[in-house]
Amino acid sequence: MPTGLIMRSTGSRYLVRGSDGVLHQCVAKGNLRIKDWGSTNPVSVGDNVEFLPQESEEKLGAILELNERKNYLVRRSVNLSHHKHVIAANLDQAMLLVTVSRPRTSYGFIDRFLVTAEAYEVPVVIVLNKIDELNGQSTELMLELVDTYQEAGYTVLMTAALKGKGIKAVKNILLGKVTLLAGHSGVGKSTLINAIDPELDLFTLEISESSEKGQHTTTNAEMYELDVEAWGSAPSGTQEVKEGKPPPTFLIDTPGIKGFGLVDLRKEDIGDQFPEMFAVKGDCRFNDCMHKEEPGCAVRKALERGDIAESRYKSYIDMLEGIDEESPYRLDQ
Repeated sequence: MPTGLIMRSTGSRYLVRGSDGVLHQCVAKGNLRIKDWGSTNPVSVGDNVEFLPQESEEKLGAILELNERKNYLVRRSVNLSHHKHVIAANLDQAMLLVTVSRPRTSYGFIDRFLVTAEAYEVPVVIVLNKIDELNGQSTELMLELVDTYQEAGYTVLMTAALKGKGIKAVKNILLGKVTLLAGHSGVGKSTLINAIDPELDLFTLEISESSEKGQHTTTNAEMYELDVEAWGSAPSGTQEVKEGKPPPTFLIDTPGIKGFGLVDLRKEDIGDQFPEMFAVKGDCRFNDCMHKEEPGCAVRKALERGDIAESRYKSYIDMLEGIDEESPYRLDQ
């Protein structure tokens, strides 16, 4: 039976890419939709499936079986607060696009996304966009943000997608991988994708002048196969490129995220999702240290030395105490 890759999910319809690159409109068989996957969507973008190909425009194909996922990334369901929604599956990495203004991306939002990604074993690259719009004060904020996350062990890239700056470094990281692109509405996700692959020509909107918030152009997660051959001097780094055979490269665009609530993560496990905290927790006096008021806490000592950023520790405490836990964590607001 043919194996395919889910490229788009819209309601009960799925766009499936066959191993030959041909795209098929498919529906999921009923038994897939009632299995206990613990989420509101049994099939998501990035899933590998067994399917019957589409025979004609009138006769849709059918997804018969969902193959095991190597990982996935989730958010809270929009309408069902106690359920989760799988954003995408089988990711090599996520790329979190952030801006220091118009709109501002908070440390709390960044850290919630990073913690969720760590918990679901999805590596993250942070891309700081719109650096061409920075002034004196916002430049200081940008440098602080870069320092905070580089010190925590994350790769941070800087781009001005509208002007094509920093795009080569982004391409190098994307090459041959399946990457999920996420961020607030208005940070420039569609603009970045257009800079990477102009043939996609995604629709973009300007930031609202009154609210300084983004306007939504993406309504559903969708995977795009990037035209690596059109990049000209292809980024180096894989044997396939050296032999003149660019590897398949996929980028998943997602609706703008307003907030990112933690899902299925126990309080005692939250600290382990902060790499810089996990690195020193072994030196805490107590094995069950929650890094709050306990004596002999190595994490708080690292905080006092400046080895852990105050913003990161504050995010940890907020998550631990459930601050903003009841916010409407929606991707489409």
